[in-house]
Amino acid sequence: MMQITNSILMIRPVNFRMNEQTAVNNYFMEDLSIKNAEINARAQHEFDQFVEVLLSHGVDVTVVDDRVETDTPDSIFPNNWISFHDNGTVVVYPMFAENRRKERREDLLDILEEKGFRIDQVVDYTAAEEDSLFLEGTGSILMDRINQKAYCALSERAHEELLIEFCEDFECTPVIFTAYQTVEGERLPIYHTNVMMCMGEDFAVICLDSIDDKSEKRNVLNHLKQDGKTIVEISETQMHQFAGNMLQVIGSDAQRLLVMSSSAYNSLTPAQIATLEKYNDKIVHSALDTIETCGGGSARCMMAEVFLPRQSKPA
Repeated sequence: MMQITNSILMIRPVNFRMNEQTAVNNYFMEDLSIKNAEINARAQHEFDQFVEVLLSHGVDVTVVDDRVETDTPDSIFPNNWISFHDNGTVVVYPMFAENRRKERREDLLDILEEKGFRIDQVVDYTAAEEDSLFLEGTGSILMDRINQKAYCALSERAHEELLIEFCEDFECTPVIFTAYQTVEGERLPIYHTNVMMCMGEDFAVICLDSIDDKSEKRNVLNHLKQDGKTIVEISETQMHQFAGNMLQVIGSDAQRLLVMSSSAYNSLTPAQIATLEKYNDKIVHSALDTIETCGGGSARCMMAEVFLPRQSKPA
């Protein structure tokens, strides 16, 4: 069982813009007073630079272009609708925004199989959309794969009953809480777990100030501590710079890389960086300002980890 992988799937945007359907409960999003074509061009430039940074550090990145005809502005965040597991299982998730459901596409499985990955089964939870129940992939579910735990901040995009079903199917323990952010003086649920928390092999980055309920906060801390995780606490201000939206991956020569945006990196204190450097060979970052501003997501949201086993070569 591996916590981190060398293989990443990314979707290059063709119609990136601020998605009005996700803006209703993603309070990280802001509008830019420039035309959508310019926003998309900037996002493509940031995406391409980010991919180049990952490739230069030996990460195996599969890039697939989004489809023009579907008009899917958030396709750059594939980790919300699909996940790939080391037992050969692919999971497809129910999405809150109707226009995000159009991001789902079977041809990605063909592309991965052509690259030599093995897919044995697809587990599809999307029927839950008919009951207005949602669970948005590894945006909602933060997996501690080694200790078989699923951390989840409940929201309109992460329903408890679906998380429990997922945990039963994948034999993992749910760690459930609600995380909040202050929006115009009101405490409102954070839309995805992975903007306030990152799970590494031996560490966890977390905005504890966002968990208002003391017993829930204590429960999360107890789970992290009993599993030997070093806890790197970030502030709400740092969270809004996407310091929680990091992903640990494997680069060349089995190096541990911690990947984030430049805004996230620049928000960290020297002490936080020093702690993270103890558990990573290198911290890697790239500027994602347009994607963060209009999309309300960052580096981790853009990377769907591929844990699928490799196909055995014919004799």
